[in-house]
Amino acid sequence: MNLLVTGAAGFIGSCYVRTLLAPGASDALRITVLDKLTYAGNLTNLDLDDPRLQFVQGDIRDADLVDKLMADADQVVHFAAESHVDRSIAGATDFVLTNVVGTQILLDAALRHRVGPFVHISTDEVYGSIASGSWPEEHPLAPNSPYSASKASSDLLALAYHRTHGLDVRVTRCSNNYGPHQYPEKVIPLFVTNLLDGKTVPLYGQGLNVRDWLHVEDHCHGIDLVRAKGRPGEVYNIGGGTELSNKELTGLLLQACGAGWDRVEYVADRKGHDLRYSVDWSKARDELGYCPRHDFTTGLAETVDWYRENRAWWQPLKERSA
Repeated sequence: MNLLVTGAAGFIGSCYVRTLLAPGASDALRITVLDKLTYAGNLTNLDLDDPRLQFVQGDIRDADLVDKLMADADQVVHFAAESHVDRSIAGATDFVLTNVVGTQILLDAALRHRVGPFVHISTDEVYGSIASGSWPEEHPLAPNSPYSASKASSDLLALAYHRTHGLDVRVTRCSNNYGPHQYPEKVIPLFVTNLLDGKTVPLYGQGLNVRDWLHVEDHCHGIDLVRAKGRPGEVYNIGGGTELSNKELTGLLLQACGAGWDRVEYVADRKGHDLRYSVDWSKARDELGYCPRHDFTTGLAETVDWYRENRAWWQPLKERSA
């Protein structure tokens, strides 16, 4: 089986590939990774010496390249996306071109070559903000940032290819991911690496925004269940089951790094900052047997330890971005 995975030099996509190619995996599986290697892509996240893995550097907006790779693919898992909310607020063009136009080019190629399943990886941010309870998959989309609007657009486009053309599209929407290899612009790796360097950490507003935290390995487990057992044309929420305010999360990170609250700098809140995200993942549980395997306390401690032990991975990234 030949699997095309887009964006797999990044945080979540590379974890997915490492999971599929772990010891004991089928030798019959072949994975082609298509990644543009933007600032968040890192080839050290992948074992390029694995004979089951082919890496192709390229843009999902390159229709000729996408068509060539899709001709050899049996299935697709589509991670490639611009994903940092702050960057989308500063400039939305790349988010629309990559997340919407790039997805459309992939869908067109998959349709031409009758490839499926096509698993489209999305986010809980497409739902907007929820004061109480949790979103089911049928909840209307109400994105509030350019990033989440671009992802909502690509979700609708992907599902339209199923309804219009019968393409086997399956959409996943996850809560906030954490774990090793996450680019240090997102909150957990940013705070941990700043604290390890003796710096302060920026906490938006009063830190009251609430997120559900999902270990990246649990997310990848859920994605593969959707690929293997999901139904065409369906959306599956994938959650972690641990809701924390940003202030509560900051306290845990300070404790893990041996730092005090004097290292916290309260900064002006993000524009259009959603107050709370929470997905109902009972559909994935009941239909696919999905359940998070990582205890958050243990998973967070292991994540902090990974950044502590892998300065050589993250320090050049921070120096380059600075």
